[in-house]
Amino acid sequence: MALPLSWRLRATVAAVILPPLLEVMSLSRLARRCRLSSKSVLGVLDDDHVADWVSRVLWRLPPPWRHTCLRRAMVLFYVLRRAGRPVELHVGVSRDDRGDVGAHAWLVRDGRPYLERDQDHPARFKVIARFPERSGKS
Repeated sequence: MALPLSWRLRATVAAVILPPLLEVMSLSRLARRCRLSSKSVLGVLDDDHVADWVSRVLWRLPPPWRHTCLRRAMVLFYVLRRAGRPVELHVGVSRDDRGDVGAHAWLVRDGRPYLERDQDHPARFKVIARFPERSGKS
């Protein structure tokens, strides 16, 4: 099933607006604005198509929109939560053998990495932030 035009538009607008906001607003504050919609469109929207669309849009844009894991995860977090998906946004860090620090951002659904090409990649990172925060709020 192709991604409906209305969702392509929503995802494109989110991909244009959210990445620059990451430059001027805290991730916590921005993520709090991504409320879970009570209207689920599970049967209408294919999450894989949304993820593919968002990645393609971000790869075509210049900085500060250019594709990074954080920008991709933030846009998908917003779009999918607006579609009623109970996804979480996780941010993690790791240190390699040389002591270099790396970071990654990804989505989680039902306790597992969601829409990641390499499902094992997030396991290499220690989660330092999770949205929504575990206080019972959406």
